[in-house]
Amino acid sequence: QVQLVESGGGLVQPGGSLRLSCAASGSILNVYTARWYRQAPGKERELVATRTTIGTTNYADSVKGRFTISKDNAKNTVYLQMSSLRPEDTAVYYCNVVIRRIPGGPADNFWGQGIQVTVSS
Repeated sequence: QVQLVESGGGLVQPGGSLRLSCAASGSILNVYTARWYRQAPGKERELVATRTTIGTTNYADSVKGRFTISKDNAKNTVYLQMSSLRPEDTAVYYCNVVIRRIPGGPADNFWGQGIQVTVSS
């Protein structure tokens, strides 16, 4: 079994910063592509940031230059550093990670439970 646990969310004032963490635990052989999504009330889930296996990163235009996705291989943890936060960044944030659990086995998608980020004065 694999579990993804998110942390680091909360309430922050506009212009502030937060760092989200997504820690993977359980039977893990390799961690591949990692993504962060977000979903605001009444809106579709939106892809925010991607980090590929080779370290390439991509960001939604709305967060480019403000958010940074990174990964700590030793800790099997993915991060989303968010700076210059705006009220429109308010949403539930979800991590999504592709993980291979056994040699020769499939690489499966796993999701975190979601964590609330609220940007408000």
